[in-house]
Amino acid sequence: MSNHPTATMRAMVLTAPNAAFVSSTVARPTPRAGEVLVRIQASGVNPLDTKIRAGKAEHARHPLPGVLGMDLAGTVEAVGPQVEGFKPGDEVYGFTGGIGGLQGSLAEFAAVDSQLLARKPANISMREAAALPLVVITAWEGLVDRARLGPGQRVLIHGGAGGVGHVSVQIARALGAEVFATGSAGQAAYIRSLGATPIDHATTPVEEYLARHTEGKGFDVVYDTVGGPVLDASFLAVRRYTGHVLSCLGWGTHALAPLSFRGASYSGVFTLLPILTGEGRAHHGEILAQATALIERGLLMPRMDPQHFTLDTVEAAHARVTSGQALGKVVVDVSADAGTR
Repeated sequence: MSNHPTATMRAMVLTAPNAAFVSSTVARPTPRAGEVLVRIQASGVNPLDTKIRAGKAEHARHPLPGVLGMDLAGTVEAVGPQVEGFKPGDEVYGFTGGIGGLQGSLAEFAAVDSQLLARKPANISMREAAALPLVVITAWEGLVDRARLGPGQRVLIHGGAGGVGHVSVQIARALGAEVFATGSAGQAAYIRSLGATPIDHATTPVEEYLARHTEGKGFDVVYDTVGGPVLDASFLAVRRYTGHVLSCLGWGTHALAPLSFRGASYSGVFTLLPILTGEGRAHHGEILAQATALIERGLLMPRMDPQHFTLDTVEAAHARVTSGQALGKVVVDVSADAGTR
């Protein structure tokens, strides 16, 4: 059990939408049945975290006052009853809270459902691990669970340099697919470095890249990680009959006729469901365990923003994400050793 003399911890508390984070001393949670207490060393900041803070995420509401932060990496401090597979001292990572009333990761400790956790890859740091859970699960649920992507298939990832996108490219490559990815001209070199063929979305119409890369037949799998008009373009880019369009951002009003005219399929990906409903949580841990194997084989790595943030500079971390200028995933170092492996 914990050797700390007091049962409190520091947490960054949000009291109202768009308010400043308040550094607070709060009670340290005690793990209940099925939970582990994690000493948090790094907290990932996703665009969705900033939307929740702004009160603009109807699908991911979090009661306030509350602690935000969906992704964490850290060390198991204690285990509750009925926990198997984890013990104090284990290094873990997961998408564990920050929505639906579950405490988030902008705190020194969190008691989390052990099903949501996996062993942290040994070859990456805590801050690199904290950059991965939400985007890895979102990519995996689309490409593996929905599309059953396999060797030799041609896959198009929209937004291939983005958070979900760059992970999707790497997972698709690891599965043996031939990967193409849209992005800006400035992102082409990075997309190419991941092993994908870059497509400049600003200058290349759908018909043109279909003709160039698929002989006009369309892609076996198209994953839209951008939303809006990009989902409509995806319906035009998929292969007839056997093609599968995926989207993790299906906002707006979309005509399904272009998809229907191709006889293709569509699947939505909503990664938050197990957190919000309690249903299917074990699969999140299973996905991350498989991601750990890919990472330790050198097949998957997060792109990290070079700027470092701490609990004292959480405001700046959120501003970095909302500015659109981050060059990779933004992570808050909760402890001083978050960057070591």
